[in-house]
Amino acid sequence: MALEINLVPDIKNEMIKALKLRNLIFFICIVVASASIIVSIILASAAAIQQSAADGKRNTIDLMSSTVNSYGELSEFLTIRDQLGNLAEISDNKQLLSRIFGVLSALLPTGLDTITISELSISFAEDNPTISFDAQANAGAEPYIDYNVLDSFKKSMQYMRYDYGAYVDRDGNTIPAYCIVESFSDETRGSYAYWLINGEGCNPSAAETAEEETNPAEDENETTEGETVETPEATEEETAVVSGYATEQYEGQTVVRIWRTPQYEEWYKAGYLSLDGTIENVAHFESDCITYTGTEVAGNVINWTSSNDSCLLVPDGTEGITIAESSNGRDTDEQLVLRFSATIVLSPEVFSFNNKHLLSLSPTGRHNVTDSYLQLQDMFAERAEDCAEGDTTCNNNANTGGNNG
Repeated sequence: MALEINLVPDIKNEMIKALKLRNLIFFICIVVASASIIVSIILASAAAIQQSAADGKRNTIDLMSSTVNSYGELSEFLTIRDQLGNLAEISDNKQLLSRIFGVLSALLPTGLDTITISELSISFAEDNPTISFDAQANAGAEPYIDYNVLDSFKKSMQYMRYDYGAYVDRDGNTIPAYCIVESFSDETRGSYAYWLINGEGCNPSAAETAEEETNPAEDENETTEGETVETPEATEEETAVVSGYATEQYEGQTVVRIWRTPQYEEWYKAGYLSLDGTIENVAHFESDCITYTGTEVAGNVINWTSSNDSCLLVPDGTEGITIAESSNGRDTDEQLVLRFSATIVLSPEVFSFNNKHLLSLSPTGRHNVTDSYLQLQDMFAERAEDCAEGDTTCNNNANTGGNNG
């Protein structure tokens, strides 16, 4: 058996181990340093590439900026762009000045006592629009110059109302305003409008149904449920019913009559109108001003009432009109009249573009605010002249109200 004898002292062994550890540490340090150098080189290269790309982009931006600034029409373009961005706000603030004629038709009395305007001005400078005018009042009978006419005109301001809203189909969908022709009246059933049901985009329920159909009819004259045929010149027999609505013919077009005045008894019995005034499942006018209420009385009779407390044509009532001056005079036909100047403050909602199908309401009836429905010649007249110095009949004409100036 061979024996191994270790002739290396222990101290020598410790030194050898230390040398090995030192060499390992040196190796690791060299590897780490090499890796750090490589990473630094990579990062430096990436930074250089990014800087080069940024410089290229900056040069491109500078070139494009110089090109854009060289356009002479730049300022006009920016102005148009800003205006396009404000279209919604412009639309919300748009006012329809033509509605003043409908307002005047409600304000001015008709009948034996008449008031005609000779000069008219309108101001939207304040929060509420203001109309100022010179006018003449004719009592129509002795005494022709009667201040009671002017006094009655002033007191009528508290009773003036307006109404607006939307026409809706039986599903409650709003019918576009361009699809409605106003304004018609039935002596016994009230006012109504015509719905051009076959017009493009005029039947919202049919449009919704068409989108849901997975297999629409291939023939353009064939319809699926809820769709309509584009036949504006169709005969009454062919268009008796469209989308479940009874139709009529109006100026060669197929129309549906929609009542603006509720058909109380008829709708209540059919379940369309409830006692709280809610109207459902029938095409109707949805008012934003007028509310309806039904009250049961003896014998199962329903007493229907309507109220309009919020939409005041002259918000301040009798305080909303100021009579600046008044005097005796003669008109161009040498008739005795009462000359006066007045200012009336109206509700701004009356002229808002967003308030559709607006009517001005006076105690004597409804007045459409679209000037195409009005007879303007009866509203205006040449300015009356004050009584001449020697016109004793004019100067001494009796009146029963005193000066309202």
